[in-house]
Formats: sequence, C-alpha cells, structure tokens
Amino acid sequence: MNPILTYSNVTKQFGSLWALKDVSLTIEPGHIVGLLGPNGSGKTTLLKIACGLLCPSSGTVDVCGGPVGPQSKLRISYLPDKNYLSEWMRVSQIIDLFHDFYSNFDRNKAYEMLGRLDISPNRKLKTLSKGTREKVQLILVMSRNADLYLLDEPIGGVDPAARDYILRTILTNYNEQGSILISTHLISDVEKVLDQIIFLKNGSVALQSSVDDVRAQYQKSVDELFREVFQC
Repeated sequence: MNPILTYSNVTKQFGSLWALKDVSLTIEPGHIVGLLGPNGSGKTTLLKIACGLLCPSSGTVDVCGGPVGPQSKLRISYLPDKNYLSEWMRVSQIIDLFHDFYSNFDRNKAYEMLGRLDISPNRKLKTLSKGTREKVQLILVMSRNADLYLLDEPIGGVDPAARDYILRTILTNYNEQGSILISTHLISDVEKVLDQIIFLKNGSVALQSSVDDVRAQYQKSVDELFREVFQC
C-alpha cells in the first residue's frame, strides 16, 4: 500500500524567509498524526503545500502515490485555520454548495453531525459564535470521504469543554482507511488521540515518531517532550 503523503527534501522560501527547510516525511494509511510546533514553525505552510495552495521552492510532494494536482485535491479534505465561508449564507446553503462541489461529500453525515452539535441548519453563519462557525467548518471537512484529512488548529477556537467532543467528532467521522494530520500547539488536548507525532521546529523536522516510542524512549508524555524541545 502506497503512503498517503510523502515529502521529499521540500523547501519553501518567501523572499529571504525560510518557512520550510529540507523537509522529508512519510505518512502511512490508517494513522492519526500530530503536526506539532510553536507558532511560526511552518505547520500551515506544510499543509498548504500538500493541498496545492502553495508550491514548494524545491523538493517534491506525493499524495497517494501521485503528484499534487487536480486528482490529489479529491483525495484531500482540508480545514484551514481561517474562516473562508460567506457569512451571509445559511448553514444549509453551505452544505448544498459542498455537495455540488465535492463528489465525495456526504450530505446526510453533515446533517447528522449538525444535529449532534445542536447547530440549526437554518442559521446564517454571521449569527453564529466564532466557535460554532469553526464547528461548521469542521463538519464540512469531516463529511467528505477523503483519503487524507489536513486539519489546521481544529480546536484552537473552541472552549476547553467542547474540545473532547470535537476530537470525538473527528475520530468517528473520518475514512479509517485514510489518515489525519492535525496541526496544533495544544498538545495535551490532542495527545490521547494521536498514533504518531511530527515535531516541526524553525521549518525543519526535529522528530518523527510513534507516540508509544516517545513514551518508551524518553519516559515522557508527548506534551512533556514538546515543552522540553521547544522551551524558550
């Protein structure tokens, strides 16, 4: 079985700024991977390159055994860290839009998740709180039957009481033959759902390991190791 995502010596520059430096990594099917690092470490840039929203300055990226392009975009479901939906639209209209746009979008799954989160499909986006808008975006992303889910700070804007529910929503609604890459700096909240971790530091991979190996080798939790590696 081919890897879901492969980076080979990927570098990305914005003028004189190095966002990524010679990044090589592989994500296999069936894993939930934490992309962990402080703000400015290159996490969002790495995700956008996989989606085709940015092009690498050098190196190559493969998605499900092929290059990034129109075909790979059907295999990836991406949650950005910014709101990108039109606030004048009702939630039901946004669901219709996604259903028309993505052939692998499951409308029934979207309405089921809305019901579990007690979000009315008749509400306009502009009338929802910031946290609820982020939940709607997550529902849209997780309602696609994709091979790779790229989630950029999926719990950053919700209150601590809702984070466990959001993580359960992610776990119970993704294609289990695919993989999830979660970018976050809220390590203690997501550690319990992760199979593997990638530490990104100053645009370079500082560590890629399974969570079990981290605990066995370092005798620390992922959160404790993160604080040690990235201490000021």
